[in-house]
Amino acid sequence: MSISLSKGQKVDLTKSNPGLTKVIVGLGWDTNKYDGGKDFDLDASIFAANASGKVAHESDFIFYNNPKNANGSIVHQGDNRTGAGDGDDEVINIDLSAIPAETEKIAFCITIHDAEARAQNFGQVSNAYVRVLNEGSGAELIRFDLGEDFSIETGVVIGELYRHSGEWKFSAIGSGYKDGLAGLARDYGLQTS
Repeated sequence: MSISLSKGQKVDLTKSNPGLTKVIVGLGWDTNKYDGGKDFDLDASIFAANASGKVAHESDFIFYNNPKNANGSIVHQGDNRTGAGDGDDEVINIDLSAIPAETEKIAFCITIHDAEARAQNFGQVSNAYVRVLNEGSGAELIRFDLGEDFSIETGVVIGELYRHSGEWKFSAIGSGYKDGLAGLARDYGLQTS
């Protein structure tokens, strides 16, 4: 049975699903029809952060050009450039049992590629969500539908998996960034050019 979360809610993942080690995180979205003349390209990015909320190495920033972390416990399955069709637009496989000990949280973000040049923002995006599935059974365990209107933001931290007392929990974040991926990367401790 899937648990549907609201912004700010947290839920146990491994404690309520004993033996769960491999999960799939699916992210999806639709773009509103508008007469801007440019295609939308939304991207999922993952920041594997330490206790201070920062990524320790560039390999802990996982996205379509760096599809896995150093030990392969977090794997991005590829870029969807259109978001067309039903179901998950981008998918991440995670082996919770193999996540390096220094990784305390895994943040899932969605950004709009080239948003400024294309005059695009999350006000033109609808039905954005993140969901966590049991890789073995395919059962949806957790779902968070963003559901908010963002008028100027070009990036969103949609949710986080985090360690708490030896277990993994999920937090529905829904926090927008007006400076997109650059702002996210800066906040998670990566140098941006």
